[in-house]
Amino acid sequence: MEVTSLKPLLAVAVSVVGACLIVLYRDHPNLREGCSLAAALTKFLIVLTMTPAVISGNALTYSLFTFLPGVPIRLRVDALGLLFGLVASFLWIVTTLYSIGYMRSLKEHAQTRYYACFAITLSATMGVAFSANLLTMYLFYEVLTFITYPLVAHKETEEATAGGGKYLFYLLGTSKAFFLIAVVAAYALSGTLTFTPGGIFPEDAHPAAMTAIYFLFLFGIGKAAIMPFHAWLPAAMVAPTPVSALLHAVAVVNTGVFCVIRVILHVFGTHQMRELHLDTVTAVIVSFTIIMASVYALTRDNLKARLAYSTVSQLSYIVLGGALLTTTGFTGGVMHIANHAFSKITLFFCAGSIYVASHKTNVSQLSGIGKQMPITMAAFTIGALSMIGVPPLAGFMTKWYLAVGSIEANSIPVLLVLLVSTILNAAYFLPILYKAYFEAPVPDGAHAVHEAPEFMVVPLIITVAIALLLGLYPDPLLMLVQQII
Repeated sequence: MEVTSLKPLLAVAVSVVGACLIVLYRDHPNLREGCSLAAALTKFLIVLTMTPAVISGNALTYSLFTFLPGVPIRLRVDALGLLFGLVASFLWIVTTLYSIGYMRSLKEHAQTRYYACFAITLSATMGVAFSANLLTMYLFYEVLTFITYPLVAHKETEEATAGGGKYLFYLLGTSKAFFLIAVVAAYALSGTLTFTPGGIFPEDAHPAAMTAIYFLFLFGIGKAAIMPFHAWLPAAMVAPTPVSALLHAVAVVNTGVFCVIRVILHVFGTHQMRELHLDTVTAVIVSFTIIMASVYALTRDNLKARLAYSTVSQLSYIVLGGALLTTTGFTGGVMHIANHAFSKITLFFCAGSIYVASHKTNVSQLSGIGKQMPITMAAFTIGALSMIGVPPLAGFMTKWYLAVGSIEANSIPVLLVLLVSTILNAAYFLPILYKAYFEAPVPDGAHAVHEAPEFMVVPLIITVAIALLLGLYPDPLLMLVQQII
């Protein structure tokens, strides 16, 4: 049942208000960052208060205005949107704490712009999560691209400008050339853009037209980083580490795969996906992405670049779960929205802590870092093992459900992809752990290496603890996923 409520609008708007306060108190750093933290806490609490209604089977809605006949700009919170909203809003809290330690330790410039853009980024992310139709989702998707550009290019160096330019080129190029056309074509073919369980297209819609529209969506949603439209993500690693952590482990990339899952479930529906064999083609494309991105990760010495290619690979697990079209496979894919977010943001937090404490950026420089930064590297170890899929961590739950789902779908090739990708995950993560714990530290006469400031260490402890908890006690997450199904 749909219930009209202001809460979806408040969840979107609160961080816009926060951004205004951040700018207002730009000359008072403590107040400015206090406003950022207060907005993050308020947003999470608003999203959290929607949980009981959604769990009980209701959807919270709020309409802003009508853009086209039958196409309003409208917000709607269902179980899928709630899951994404809870993850993103909670991780904004810990990233804000982490940012305070990171930005102050490095005496970064333009901190007001940084915090304000971060706040509006979360408004756009909530807008995508709570969109009731394709047009609303597309508009917030585009806002997200524009508002994150200053964060990617924050350092204003030649490298940062080039990385930011590549970021815009890929994301705006794919959204304008493919995504927008797909939205218009879907409206022309179906007469509606409202997300509908089972899909929006009539039974007599032309198969070739529907197939073309699907691929426009799949490649037009560039934030999902499906090959070959993935190069923006490694290029965006020029951003400060907190940006890489939240945007490229949670907000931007999860927005991409979230949109793809929406299209599979509520634009096409499982029946049409199966009838048009789009499930098989999608599985092939994302399987290629999973394997090749892992191979690229093996070749990268820069730690953030290795994590970036790992992210490209891990994102496709989510889409793969949707493409399997089985309850178990879909459970694994949707669970990975949360499992990957908490595990991968931990790894990025650790990379940033290592940089602040030692100014080391490459894997080859990390000899003995485990002895010098034991808390940070313990968190990194747990996060890495989760990404590999070692029980009882969160990543194991993902791979278990995907593996069972592939068996249910009689898709042995997908099972082999999961096996090979797990071996590759271990191949690019375990050498980092070996260097950290089993090689002697390289003498550095400049300064002694020790743990990063508490504002950076505490957030990574929180996120890695949740990554462990999601593996040990996945029931609350599974309950929400079952509501989605």
